[in-house]
Amino acid sequence: MNSKWQINRVGLLDFWYYDEEEFDFLDGRMLLRGANGSGKSVTMQSFIPLLLDGNMRPEEGDEREERTGYLYMELKRLESEEYLTLGIGLRARKNKKLESWYFCVTDGRRVGKDVFLYKDVENKITCSKGELKYRIGEGGKVME
Repeated sequence: MNSKWQINRVGLLDFWYYDEEEFDFLDGRMLLRGANGSGKSVTMQSFIPLLLDGNMRPEEGDEREERTGYLYMELKRLESEEYLTLGIGLRARKNKKLESWYFCVTDGRRVGKDVFLYKDVENKITCSKGELKYRIGEGGKVME
């Protein structure tokens, strides 16, 4: 049995300038092309420092009173259809401390296919931390 994993896709929901975006990887690799200043570096630099290191810098230029966003990284076991998803949820409110929580989906369900980070998909309203715990259930974990 092969125990190697590779990145299969990453996604952002209501994060930075993205309402909802997924980036697929091929054999653990991805190529981003675009004009200078189009956001390639900012987008990809969000994943490793934020998702894996927990390095959170405040976002500027957003006038909303409250915002909950998610970043996730889906890993796929080589030569099988086994998936593992790691993610972070962020809740920002004006004049309040940024809240964050991490989550993992370990039972093979996939974000956007089997587990949804929206409580209202039609209006694209993201789940709260409590709603996410309920959705993941015994198939993963939500951690502070």
